[in-house]
Amino acid sequence: MRLGILREIFGMAFDSIKSHKLRSFLTLLGIMIGVMTVIGMVSIVQGLNRAFLAQLESAGSDLIIVTKFEPIQMGRPSEEIRTRKDLTFEDAVAIQKECSLVKAVAVDLIAELFQELPIKYQNIKSHDAYTLGMNESWPDVLTIYLPEQGRFITENDVMHSVKVCVLGFDLAETLFPYTDPVGKNVRIGPEEFTVVGVLQKRGSMFGQSQDNFVGIPITTLMKYFPYDLSRLEIIATPKKHGYIDETMDQIINLLRRRRKVGFGKPNDFSIYTQDTLVDLYNNLTGAVYLVMIVISSIGLLVGGIGVMNIMLVSVKERTREIGIRKAIGARSSDIMKQFMIEAVFLTGIGGVLGVIIGFGIALLVKAATPLPASVTLWSVFLGLLVSISVGLFFGIFPAQKAAKLEPIVSLRYE
Repeated sequence: MRLGILREIFGMAFDSIKSHKLRSFLTLLGIMIGVMTVIGMVSIVQGLNRAFLAQLESAGSDLIIVTKFEPIQMGRPSEEIRTRKDLTFEDAVAIQKECSLVKAVAVDLIAELFQELPIKYQNIKSHDAYTLGMNESWPDVLTIYLPEQGRFITENDVMHSVKVCVLGFDLAETLFPYTDPVGKNVRIGPEEFTVVGVLQKRGSMFGQSQDNFVGIPITTLMKYFPYDLSRLEIIATPKKHGYIDETMDQIINLLRRRRKVGFGKPNDFSIYTQDTLVDLYNNLTGAVYLVMIVISSIGLLVGGIGVMNIMLVSVKERTREIGIRKAIGARSSDIMKQFMIEAVFLTGIGGVLGVIIGFGIALLVKAATPLPASVTLWSVFLGLLVSISVGLFFGIFPAQKAAKLEPIVSLRYE
């Protein structure tokens, strides 16, 4: 019997919405916009998170990164930061030789772009590729830099500043679309280099190719091209998994001695791990989530007020109907259920439409821009739960007002 009454209440709620289509649509518009914002933003942010974490995982595990400056700087840097000494290639060599817990050390330095460094083979030229100075340990530390063809830079190449190079996959495709690049000579700026290898394809990150570069021995870069030592980066990996903290302590102690940092003074360099980068990234995306919540809350608040307003109008219009129902035996709880279900039904439809449009926007952004998007099941439930909650919250007052109407007074209402 209760099931039949509930089915009847749902039918009445549906008929009420169907008989006022435009009013119902305008009412649920705010709910739809709020849920759409949540779903769209969550899908894009989740896509960015997955792409970022996948990129970190593909680089390798247990990485320790040493740089002159912090990975992310907010505001004006302090005097201590601005006056820090540069890290050097010799620091990387010392870490490899003197830190017993370190397995391998990769070091890189990008050529400064004060002058154009086009990379050319015969009549084919690339202007947008960058030149990266590297040492021989890159494949041992970062597994994404394995050769697809030929070999990588060797220790002998670094020691003797040999003019050899390895090409990123995309650059090799640009310069050598039909021939094997290994053994060919290319020009980097005014200098000629022999190609000894092509690296495996890494793909793109946020629409930016990660394979459009040429790698040369770091000592060769420092000999032939302008550079800025403040951009030098040292990446180390421990010999044993789980010894990352102990390895970091060894590196810190060595660098403090080499850089003559006094006892009790802070490090004049930055050292961090992949977990640090993940935490920094989560802080940034947390700010995005906060903005998203504020924007969607405004839409949901406006939508909720609209729902309450329309439900109050509906109560007023159906006062005589309420009186008739009460006169033939309907209880106040039945009247309240009817209007609560109507409010939830209305906001629920807005939530479903918001979820569909939000996913559509996320997929459109993914197709039209470099930004990735990831549709997650929990975000669907979140959107629907929020929309239903809005209906419950803003539908209580109109439903209570309808339930408290006196049957005799309601029957006299015209």
